[in-house]
Amino acid sequence: MEIVWVLLAGFALDLLLGDPRWMPHPVVGIGRLITVCERFLRRIFPDTPEGKRAGGFFLTLTVVGVSTAVPAAAIYGAGLVDMRLKYGLEIFWCWQIFAARSLNRAADRVRAEVENGDISAARKYLSWIVGRDTAKLNFSQIIRAVCETVAENCSDGVIAPMFYMAIGGVPAGFFYKAGNTLDSMVGYKNDRYIDFGRASARFDDLLNFVPARITGFMMCPGAVLAGLDGKAAFRIFRRDRLRHASPNAGNPESACAGALGVRLLGDASYFGKKYRKDTVGDDLRPIEAEDITRSCRLMLTTSALCLGLMCGIRTLVFLFLF
Repeated sequence: MEIVWVLLAGFALDLLLGDPRWMPHPVVGIGRLITVCERFLRRIFPDTPEGKRAGGFFLTLTVVGVSTAVPAAAIYGAGLVDMRLKYGLEIFWCWQIFAARSLNRAADRVRAEVENGDISAARKYLSWIVGRDTAKLNFSQIIRAVCETVAENCSDGVIAPMFYMAIGGVPAGFFYKAGNTLDSMVGYKNDRYIDFGRASARFDDLLNFVPARITGFMMCPGAVLAGLDGKAAFRIFRRDRLRHASPNAGNPESACAGALGVRLLGDASYFGKKYRKDTVGDDLRPIEAEDITRSCRLMLTTSALCLGLMCGIRTLVFLFLF
């Protein structure tokens, strides 16, 4: 039952406080570890496709191993000193692993600039939360990009770490965050990372396979609670969830598109290169700034539903075994 209380407390703290800017964040530490390890491994492995793939494999192994072992050892050590210290550390890190409020806040900042008509500011704030090029996007494309990233990060930033923590506690949450951070830093299909980042990208795909599908499915009842179209969310989820280059991202994004009644995805540019992408959802109406608020509401209701589901399963398992 310890994990249940840690999850509930950590999620509540995230909703209340988000990620204060003054507080050191473990993902920043994971990012610095990735940078240091990348420099070292690129020096010792040959600058060939095979050498880069080998270096990338050891990068994934090292970063995930260290990022999991360090918090596990710290939590164990805290328990030897005082169990209250152990529980406090677990709750604190669980809070930091979740990203619901920070995602909501970042999306709302873009929405405010769209409503103010300041396209330069909207593009700037959008660039903080997406990987695509934003310099030439119009208002509709900006809104669409925000809705897409809120839907995708509902899985990556909230439900996937929740899933792993429900299984293995905070160390398992760090296990996931290490893989996800690796993908966000080196998992690109450009000249620099197409080989070196391959292991990280595939590892992240594997980590998110189950959570992304849970997220997409749970967005359907989540849409009903959020005052959106739950039936359309399920219909579009079933129809369009595999219409994405990613094996996972299409699941939450298709459900979100159905719930909103808009079309998402489509062509996008990354590092100056345009990529053709299929769309998901039906173009029933023009997308509008309020859809950002709706997508955030959907993210929060879906996250709360998944929290209840996972805590409920943990509790039933505990009662059955003990």
